[in-house]
Amino acid sequence: MKATYYDINGSSQGEQVLPDWLFDGVVNEDVMHQVVKAYLSNQRRGTGAAKSRGMVAGGGRKPWKQKGTGRARAGTIRSGIWTGGGVIFPPVPHSWRQRVPKRVRALARRSALNSRAQGNRVSLVERLDFKSPKTKKLKEILSNIGIEGKVLVLTDGKREGVYLSGRNLQEVIVRPFGQESVYDILWANIVLIEQEALERSEPSQADKKASLSRSRGRP
Repeated sequence: MKATYYDINGSSQGEQVLPDWLFDGVVNEDVMHQVVKAYLSNQRRGTGAAKSRGMVAGGGRKPWKQKGTGRARAGTIRSGIWTGGGVIFPPVPHSWRQRVPKRVRALARRSALNSRAQGNRVSLVERLDFKSPKTKKLKEILSNIGIEGKVLVLTDGKREGVYLSGRNLQEVIVRPFGQESVYDILWANIVLIEQEALERSEPSQADKKASLSRSRGRP
């Protein structure tokens, strides 16, 4: 797979081949769904709560006697059918966190990047070196490239200037390459990656052999 390479002025410098170790053409939609669902679940705080009938004050005696009044039987004003009573089956604080294995997360990330690359929605750009935050400058770069809509900018390591420049843009997310979530990739219409980020992140030969051995079931 290939991606168009742009300079800092937004001029196209031709196409470059994307590295096979990351863009291998595999798109596993089931794994992507699992990881995105876990990501959204982990964003929930789980602090919702309400009082049950055991937590409501009052109700120490029967509102009226059991028989002879013509009204329905009532044992306590803390009942859920009474105004001001407790909530029936109330929500209680708990964790919504889901754990996803590291290999599954890695497969989902590759699948998400491959799905964007197959749709020609991955582009490369030279180093975005901002000495100070300049939102206007970042907007000009994206405009010169011709990017419209939601964009995910992946930088080579942490770039405080680029991050602060994109923080005020509603349709721009800036992440260090490798720290983006699957949700971030699928959220964006275009994924813009710094060329240096791909070059620095390429695994060594030892890592490649270890990964190949694990895929073949060897220890």
